[in-house]
Amino acid sequence: MDDKRQKTQLELAFTDKERSEAPKPNSEGTEPSIAECEVESPAMCEMMMEAVCQPDNLRRALRRVVSNKGSPGIDGITVKKLPDYLLQYWPAIREQLLSGTYEPQPVLRVEIPKPDGGVRKLGIPCALDRFIQQAVLQVLQEQWDPTFSAQSFGFRPKRTAHQAVACSQQFIAEGYRWVVDIDLEKFFDRVNHDRLMSRVANRVSDKRLLRLLRTFLNAGVMENGVVSPTKEGAPQGGPLSPLLSNLVLDELDRELERRGHRFVRYADDCNIYVRTRRAGQRVMDSLTAFITHKLKLKVNTSKSAVARPWKRKFLGFSFTHHYQPKRRIAPKAVERFKERIRELTSRTRGVSLRQMIAELAVYLRGWEGYFGHCQTPSVLRDLDRWIRRRLRAVAWKHWRSGNRRYRELHSRGTPRQWAAKAACSRYGPWRMSRAPAVIQALTDAYFVKLGLPSLQCFTTA
Repeated sequence: MDDKRQKTQLELAFTDKERSEAPKPNSEGTEPSIAECEVESPAMCEMMMEAVCQPDNLRRALRRVVSNKGSPGIDGITVKKLPDYLLQYWPAIREQLLSGTYEPQPVLRVEIPKPDGGVRKLGIPCALDRFIQQAVLQVLQEQWDPTFSAQSFGFRPKRTAHQAVACSQQFIAEGYRWVVDIDLEKFFDRVNHDRLMSRVANRVSDKRLLRLLRTFLNAGVMENGVVSPTKEGAPQGGPLSPLLSNLVLDELDRELERRGHRFVRYADDCNIYVRTRRAGQRVMDSLTAFITHKLKLKVNTSKSAVARPWKRKFLGFSFTHHYQPKRRIAPKAVERFKERIRELTSRTRGVSLRQMIAELAVYLRGWEGYFGHCQTPSVLRDLDRWIRRRLRAVAWKHWRSGNRRYRELHSRGTPRQWAAKAACSRYGPWRMSRAPAVIQALTDAYFVKLGLPSLQCFTTA
């Protein structure tokens, strides 16, 4: 089905009847936002489920879910098949949503290895539930997001991890050179459903939507073909989980603001900046008690600490300890980067140098999109040199015989004497990758011509 035909058919699926039941246009001729339905709190609106089922909201949700792709849930329906499924079944599904009888399916449990060891458990909803969650998210986020703390950056529109890191950098520059680094243990698995729904009920008065959110939380998980009930937690993997997590941790933000702390929070990573170690230890002790007894969550003591900011990492970055600190890539992030480069440039992969560079370029550009925010170009310069040396070692091994090595070197401008001496060398590829003859033949410009990006071009001020 081409895009134009699919769009026309979906116009029929999200019918005019839905549009007639949507909130009426205001005096300016536009549909009012949900925030305009406010009465006593940011979300006291009895018609929120109708807002969720508005055609425009549904179309936006479907576009987002399809563009995000993702694996199918327990029913096996992929996001590519979702539009056809909605064409056939949407009227009945809509009726269930508006009557408050819709029942989501259990999520599919998958485990993703963490970079620092262990696994992260994800819960993948089926494509239909992802679509409904996205539609609900768009309505709730419009109201809730403006009420969240300015120091919360995770999973929010127009807010990024780079902004969170820059905010931390500003606090350090102001003289708050000790950080209380708090990590919550298995946060998404430990969220208390009753406390969460109580906070939702303070903002949502539509009982159908409250029931729908509760059923999403209690839908259960399927692991190894067995469905188990979920009594706590908000499984990572669904569109709603990040918003609900921000709602839970908004209570922590308000407590930190009430105490007058300088802090930055990104999802369940929270850094509080203070002037002395002693003050930091007091903050750590009091917040641990607050999180444990009030929020019913657990602080991961092995990953939490009171320390200098340049000895900790935050969202993959760390800082220099200068008077005016600079953002630098955290050592662990550099090591993970090197591990991936070693995989892509392994001399036993059996792919051509051109293909290897094409795959490497895709990874480097993605990595640049995030870590190009650093302010330490010397690190990137060293990584550039290291990558090119690995590629020279790959090329040297590919050439194999002495005769071919001589021809390749000489054809690329290496003097005959240098080429002959290098071709007869008994040293291995890694040693030869820094030989003058090899460097002269495989110049930086040569790798640029093959499409290798330079990391030094990615740095920002």
